Amino acid sequence: MGRKRAPGAAPVVYRTARCGLRVTRGQRRRLFGLLRSAGDVWCCVLELNGWRRRRQDRPLASYQELCRELAASGSGTFGELDSAGARSVLRRYCDAWFAAARRRKGGDLSARFPRRRRGMVPVRWYAGTFKLDGRVLRLPVAKGCPPLMVRLDRDVPYPAGQVRSVTLLFDGRRLQADVTAEVPVTAYPGGLAPGPERVAGIDLGIIHPYAVAGPDGQGLLVSGRAVRAECRLHLRDSKARTRAAARRAPKPGQRGSRRWRQHRRSQRAAEARHARRVRQAQHEARRSTRCPSTYRAKTWRARWCQSSASPSRSARTPSSRHRCPIRRITSPDLFVARRLPQSCSGRRADKIGSRSAPRIGHPARRRPGRHPGRAFDLRFRSGG
Repeated sequence: MGRKRAPGAAPVVYRTARCGLRVTRGQRRRLFGLLRSAGDVWCCVLELNGWRRRRQDRPLASYQELCRELAASGSGTFGELDSAGARSVLRRYCDAWFAAARRRKGGDLSARFPRRRRGMVPVRWYAGTFKLDGRVLRLPVAKGCPPLMVRLDRDVPYPAGQVRSVTLLFDGRRLQADVTAEVPVTAYPGGLAPGPERVAGIDLGIIHPYAVAGPDGQGLLVSGRAVRAECRLHLRDSKARTRAAARRAPKPGQRGSRRWRQHRRSQRAAEARHARRVRQAQHEARRSTRCPSTYRAKTWRARWCQSSASPSRSARTPSSRHRCPIRRITSPDLFVARRLPQSCSGRRADKIGSRSAPRIGHPARRRPGRHPGRAFDLRFRSGG
């Protein structure tokens, strides 16, 4: 449910920044307790609707009905989890239930209602229930519990007054916090806004991890196809190497044979070689964005192109892979949209998060070919 805003309020967009948590052993235990308590709330709702389904009663799916059941359970039922955090789990459940009902009503019989139990569920607190002071985050807990204060591993890139919610989750084997802020849309005075023909949308991702807006309608796009090909080939080689050496794997408690130790050494060398190649490619890509003029002739991975004036919308519906967090794909500091200083003359670079968003594409002069084998170079190549 979106926030209610005044009709004449300025337009805003919502942006989320993920921050790690630096916690002690006791704080880590309490944070995991909150996530497990949220999982208990989820399982209780599933159990309650299971009873009603066996009695052939109407399921409890609306947010108001679930909140009444939560209030009737009393305080302290779910450990240190407060009512605001428990209501966020109920909101997550009813959103999933109504989304499945909407899909089934539209004829999609593959849609399923939420029936799977979860051990841990992310917890979200809205503005006013938590306190953020620099890197120190104070999370609300149930009545009678000691206060819970944790420290973020980096500064939040939004002013404290714009932060609207904080979500506690466990992702990538780490405790993390998603900080969502309400960022106002940039407004230009009359006659000073950039023209539509001089604005390009950049869909940053694996294919184009870097983009630079330059003068005279030029833009620099750095391709990441070579890094992706290197990762895929390394994965294929690792699987084949592991499959070939599986019969020589020692049993638990046994010392591996000489061939097994040799296999482990070659595996570690391959991992190190792969990491060096990827790191070198990322370094060259960063250099190309800092000084684009020196890389203009090297068109294999750094490509100059003119911006198109015809907007296009992707007809492909974004899937779960498109909505996958960027950090699961590669390091989030790779995706950079930059602007050359004192030479942009009104151009701007916009970051678009979904493939279904409208954008103005850059026509490539030629598509880089795929590498059929292992022998290829990650360095820049000059091409037509």
